Amino acid sequence: MRPWKRLAASLLLTVAALPVHAEDKTATGAGLNEAAVPATLQKAVDDVIRPGYRAMHDSASKLTAAMKALCADPSTARLASAKSAFGDTVKSWSRIEIVDTGPIIEKNRFEHILFYPDRKGVGLKQVQALIAKADEQDTTVEGVAGKSVALMSMTALEYVLDGNGSEVLATEKQNFRCRYGAAVAGNIESTTKEIADEWDAPEGVQKSWKFPSKDSSDFTDNKEAVTALLGVLVHGAVKIRDQRLESFYKGDPASARPKMAVYWRSGNTWTSFTGNIEGLKTLWEKADMASLLPSDKRDVAAKIDRLLNELATTAPTINPDIEAAVGKDTDRAKIDRLLSVSRDLAKGFSDEYGGAIGLSAGFSFADGD
Repeated sequence: MRPWKRLAASLLLTVAALPVHAEDKTATGAGLNEAAVPATLQKAVDDVIRPGYRAMHDSASKLTAAMKALCADPSTARLASAKSAFGDTVKSWSRIEIVDTGPIIEKNRFEHILFYPDRKGVGLKQVQALIAKADEQDTTVEGVAGKSVALMSMTALEYVLDGNGSEVLATEKQNFRCRYGAAVAGNIESTTKEIADEWDAPEGVQKSWKFPSKDSSDFTDNKEAVTALLGVLVHGAVKIRDQRLESFYKGDPASARPKMAVYWRSGNTWTSFTGNIEGLKTLWEKADMASLLPSDKRDVAAKIDRLLNELATTAPTINPDIEAAVGKDTDRAKIDRLLSVSRDLAKGFSDEYGGAIGLSAGFSFADGD
């Protein structure tokens, strides 16, 4: 099965949980604007995906340098710089994270960068045990690369920087914890370079995305390619709601689990959420996906613009302390709003946009027919 079809099959399952209206009626517009497809595919690859992975690699490189500097000359200021570099990397990763297809899903690369959710805390226990054991082989990129995904991802590095015992980073030169963190950062840097290089290769994945054909390993025609892009939008929107919000809060403060929020230790939960939304917004706008709509359905684009903008502007105003945010009426009301609007966004992409271009939540993404 092609990588994009695995994403599409997953998409079919996730959108099945949404209230579906597109199956009850057919699109009244002219359907997919075929003439706009080539330009949209080219822009998606050259203006969104490739720059996104290059930006992530650049952030990871700076993070590695910041970690090495902290290990060599520890101080409160250098620890703050490392944490800042981590936050910047969260932001860069979150923007491109929504492209859950292509080279990123090969060789478990996605999990190499972000192991989440860790519902049973197995990954956390592994990281704690590794730090306690302090085996020198775990201070090299090669050593870390041979470990489980839980020990080499952003969540592992977050624990190094903000978990119990992290105060040693500011005082003890070349301590094991810091050098392990630098190795994790280096492994993430290496992984993102591999992905960026694969997307940048002229005869590689970018060619098969931009020029669908029967000889392509990704898409045989424009419809398959557009289906994959629609899948990125819908799956991304659903994932944002499911993994960035409902993982810790579903509307009832009494049953909230703040420590299940991604990056809660470092205060980067909303950085991640906002980055994900910015990633969807960038793909939607820079790839000019609204151009695929028939002329009588352009109001769909205006609605999606409004939803994306509301999500992008609301999240950064919420307290980064998730436990405090859930416990405060004003912040909790904003989170409730994010839940509602993110659901509307997923439906807007799947039912309204997808339906208008001839694809919908009822479309058999797994089959491509």
